[in-house]
Amino acid sequence: MCCFHPEVESVSKTRIFARSGNNGRQYLVYAMTKSSVKDVAMILPLPVPANSPEDALKFISFKEYPAFFDFLDSCFPKPKSAPEPARELPKRALAVVEVGDFEASFVPSVKDFDRLDERFRIPPTTWDALPVKGFGFAVFKLKRGAQNVHPMAFDFPRADPSKLFFPTIHIHDGKVHATAAFDHVLYCQTREGERLEIQDWEESPQPASQCVLVGKTKDVVDGERHLYRRFVVGDRKNEDIRV
Repeated sequence: MCCFHPEVESVSKTRIFARSGNNGRQYLVYAMTKSSVKDVAMILPLPVPANSPEDALKFISFKEYPAFFDFLDSCFPKPKSAPEPARELPKRALAVVEVGDFEASFVPSVKDFDRLDERFRIPPTTWDALPVKGFGFAVFKLKRGAQNVHPMAFDFPRADPSKLFFPTIHIHDGKVHATAAFDHVLYCQTREGERLEIQDWEESPQPASQCVLVGKTKDVVDGERHLYRRFVVGDRKNEDIRV
């Protein structure tokens, strides 16, 4: 799920990487192109364990690796024809941290939104129509105008360590729509012994270290394992993806 507050004019070219970490955690890297008249907050609801502490999520700066997703794509043979792009469419304050070009915060639960920096704050009632019970929220401040956003990365504890979570629900205009136009590419890696439902994903012919600058990913990418890729393009049910 990706929510913007206030609304944005357009969002496209969304790319998400996910990999299981240690102790039931998950790495997630997110990038997209967006255009907005005002500064906006991008909010990623995440299925974290109940009562997760404020430091449960660890932000990771990818400022020095803005082309990360281009390197991931280089691991795969160039497709004969690329998919068509989709249509654009008084409590103690929580910490705000610098992560590359962003300011970011982790909100442990919906009830903690009134502790968030006022620039990022969104009314808790916004979540009433969404399946976010028990979720925490990664919040990034993005500047106004058109931007190719450098990758936003973090790792977080999962409520269900058996699944990789991709936040793909769209809320770009303040409303929850049953269907949405997708323009996403998803990437993942598996761990030894992990069984994910990725039978229909494209597998890279070589391990990641042969095409990705693994050291720049700060352990997010496992250089010894292959990558998997899936295009999610066009009109489809507006929901998060788990594998």
